[in-house]
Amino acid sequence: MKILFCALALLAFGASSFQHASYAATATGNLTVRITIQAECKIQTATDLDFGSRGVIDANVDQSTTVGVQCTTGTPYTVGLSAGGGSGATIALRKMTGPAAATINYTLYRDAAHTQLWGVTAGTDTVAGTGNGNVQNLTVYGRVPPQATPAAGVYTDTVAITVTY
Repeated sequence: MKILFCALALLAFGASSFQHASYAATATGNLTVRITIQAECKIQTATDLDFGSRGVIDANVDQSTTVGVQCTTGTPYTVGLSAGGGSGATIALRKMTGPAAATINYTLYRDAAHTQLWGVTAGTDTVAGTGNGNVQNLTVYGRVPPQATPAAGVYTDTVAITVTY
């Protein structure tokens, strides 16, 4: 029993002497933290342009949507919209395709007055901006003009969005 008590006392004394060790000096240094931000733009959102349900197309059908572009602060950019995938489509006259390859014409604009086409030629028919680090929403104005109405069904097109920076 005495041996056990002595062993425990020695252990306690040894542990307490380690806990009270004092340091005679300190050393300091610096840690460098770094990130390099490169100019970049991303398309963060692109909401569908839905002209809704219609019967005979005997008047303009106007609708709008947004494209959200995010670029690093100070980065100049342009946003272009392709002619789409409809057979024979152009920037001035895009085509949604439906049943039996029938088409419905439509046009995309940069302005609410529907006077400035939105295409792919920088400085001519694209939208230009400068990044501010946040998502910048650009409004796309669409119009289906009066035209001979094809058969009932769903008509769609896919337009490519290009951000150049």
